[in-house]
Amino acid sequence: METALLKTPWKRQVLCLAVLLLVWEVDCEAIRYSLPEETESGYLLANLAKDLGLRVGELATRGARMHFKGNKQLLQLDVKTGDLLVYEKLDREVLCRGIDPCILHFQLLLENPVQIFQTDLQLTDINDHSPEFPDGEMLLRIPENVQPGTVFPLKTAQDFDIGHNTIQNYTISPKVHFHIVTHNPGDGRRYPELVLDKALDREEQPELRLTLTALDGGDPPRTGTTTVRIEVLDINDNAPQFAQSRYVVQVPEDSPLNCLVVTVSAQDFDAGTNGHITYSIFQSNKVSEPFAIDEITGVVHLKQTLNYEESRYYNVEIAATDGGGLSGKCTVAVEVVDINDNAPELTMSTLTSSIPENSPETVVAVFNVFDLDSGDNGKMVCSIENDLPFLLKPTFKNFYTLVTEGPLDRESRDEYNITITVSDMGTPRLKTEHNITVQVSDVNDNAPAFSQTSYTLLVPENNSPGLHIGTVSATDTDSGTNAQITYSLLPPQEGDQDPQLALASLLSIHADSGQLFALRALDYEALRAFEFRVGAADRGSPALSSQALVRVLVLDANDHAPFVLYPPHNASTPCTELLPRAAEPGYLLTKVVAVDGDSGRNAWLSFQLLQASEPGLFSVWAHNGEVRTARLLSERDAPRHRLLVLVQDNGEPPLSASVTLHVLLVDGFSQPYLPVAEGARDPAPPDALTVYLVIALASVSSLFLFSVLVLVAVRLCRRSGASSLGGCSVSEGHFPGHLVDVSGAGTLSHSYQYEVCLVGGSPDTSEFKFVKPFFPNLQTQEAGQERKDAVVQSSLGLF
Repeated sequence: METALLKTPWKRQVLCLAVLLLVWEVDCEAIRYSLPEETESGYLLANLAKDLGLRVGELATRGARMHFKGNKQLLQLDVKTGDLLVYEKLDREVLCRGIDPCILHFQLLLENPVQIFQTDLQLTDINDHSPEFPDGEMLLRIPENVQPGTVFPLKTAQDFDIGHNTIQNYTISPKVHFHIVTHNPGDGRRYPELVLDKALDREEQPELRLTLTALDGGDPPRTGTTTVRIEVLDINDNAPQFAQSRYVVQVPEDSPLNCLVVTVSAQDFDAGTNGHITYSIFQSNKVSEPFAIDEITGVVHLKQTLNYEESRYYNVEIAATDGGGLSGKCTVAVEVVDINDNAPELTMSTLTSSIPENSPETVVAVFNVFDLDSGDNGKMVCSIENDLPFLLKPTFKNFYTLVTEGPLDRESRDEYNITITVSDMGTPRLKTEHNITVQVSDVNDNAPAFSQTSYTLLVPENNSPGLHIGTVSATDTDSGTNAQITYSLLPPQEGDQDPQLALASLLSIHADSGQLFALRALDYEALRAFEFRVGAADRGSPALSSQALVRVLVLDANDHAPFVLYPPHNASTPCTELLPRAAEPGYLLTKVVAVDGDSGRNAWLSFQLLQASEPGLFSVWAHNGEVRTARLLSERDAPRHRLLVLVQDNGEPPLSASVTLHVLLVDGFSQPYLPVAEGARDPAPPDALTVYLVIALASVSSLFLFSVLVLVAVRLCRRSGASSLGGCSVSEGHFPGHLVDVSGAGTLSHSYQYEVCLVGGSPDTSEFKFVKPFFPNLQTQEAGQERKDAVVQSSLGLF
């Protein structure tokens, strides 16, 4: 086998608006192989990898594939070895339809990286066809008076081979009256002509039979024969003559059947039957099949549809024969005019259906376009929509690549439906559309974003452990695992508030939902507010994160009862205040000082006189706890007095504390101190008048109070009043009062109700004692006061 490498230069042309540099290399030389037709399949044509300068196995790793016009596989490429094999027998006459030389074009496409090589295969002709005459017998009617040397044209034989393998010569036998002359007009065909050597004698031999043989130039040569039957006629000395020896016409390939192609005309100067002319197609074979002629008028019309892509030219030989058997010949050259009847075709070679969004300029598809038409009808333009971030780039001849203009953004658009339109330049234009879908795959390029840059959460103190105190939320515009968010508590940074704060012991966060939970009860007095940062990280690779500031404000609860600083109620010796009998009304006896560990409204304190051994003698200022005399002292006032003062905050519910004051009336401050403990000694007996008055007043009052107490006990009793001074039932009500805020926050109004009861077991029967006001939670709170002494004592250090 002979292998030839031929170099054919080519140009890169850009059909888009701007000239773009090609991204991939395309060989500028075509490799051409030569192969005899009818070679058996599996025949090793060449090692294509070696001829292209590629390494063994590179074709497989780079995704090599062969591309043939019309997608008809002619050769087979072994990508492992690089061998180029014949896929099936190749018939030159079928593939090239008489075109010489017969060159088949195909391309080698390497996908990674993209590289295209042009390769040509030239099929050489072998002598596999014998000459064939269109008819098994030719009939010639020759007048007997024809002079020697007269030439009679004969029908030519058909040989589908080309070159030296086609018909080279004609012979005839026997050679008694005629010899054969072979003419070569220069168009590749040879025409036989029969030349008369000796005059004919119809009376001696009315009919002759000759054998015409066509020989080709093969080795060994092939032959074809036909019989030439000659009828000797009477004299007819003028043969028909055509007005033109050659007619040239153009017929569009879409012409309808029976349409007029051309009208030929011949003239015969003989008279009678010898001058009557009939027309016929001289040579009836496949070439002349699409045409027919009217034997009387000489009108040539179309009897089969034409196809420019199958055959572009026809040579029709027409004979005009008179009644005497003489004939003349002309040629009608029919040129088939191409019509734009074939839409462009697109063959997709490589398609990438998914592209990462941050990829730079990326090849999406490689495809080939072709059009079976010619001229402008075969010129093509490729385009896509203008609003897409993609470009079409021509690479090699009719190969194009579809590439991205730059990185894509999945968050803006995650899918592109691209329509590739291929239109030709014919009239009217025909186009083909091919739709492809390109998915934009997600890349983790967006960090989670919190709905707020900072959050403020309010948590009441003394909360239950595990309490849900709030939720932080972040979103991620990515998708899949890149959008799955995990929340976490971040360690304190430099400059953060209280970096030593044990955040992990206070709070926890749900990693998936961002819900914040308090791990233990918070104490407003110990920790009023704290800040921390939460982080939101996605699960991409690498992971992206963001953070937000969370400020937790602990809301105060009324969990501290007022604590009396003065007078100290836990001293071993009761504190006694001395009051001179000459004191004026409004005299400042003492001041009750109390504090509250809470804040705000919960720390606003009010003071109230609950009990007094002498009603109306003393008063307590509600807003500051000052104990003052309400009137002038008299001789009848007892020398000892006991005051019970209530201190209450403004919480909900309110908490309170009480303190007992002992007052000793003295004539002057030089009088020695007398203890006031009950039972220490008996008081001086009252005079007789005082006793009588007290008895009378007690009798009347007892009857009245008994009635009142019975009514109140039935209707308003809510609990049994257990008091060391006697049992009373107190109805709840409101009365105007004043509050004092020990933190300086202000005062509020409040109401109380008093109930007057007789004192039982008093050594002085003239005394009345005021029972402390009724508070539903007072006893309970006083009972629990001892449990909070530690907290109150810790608050004393503030004063």
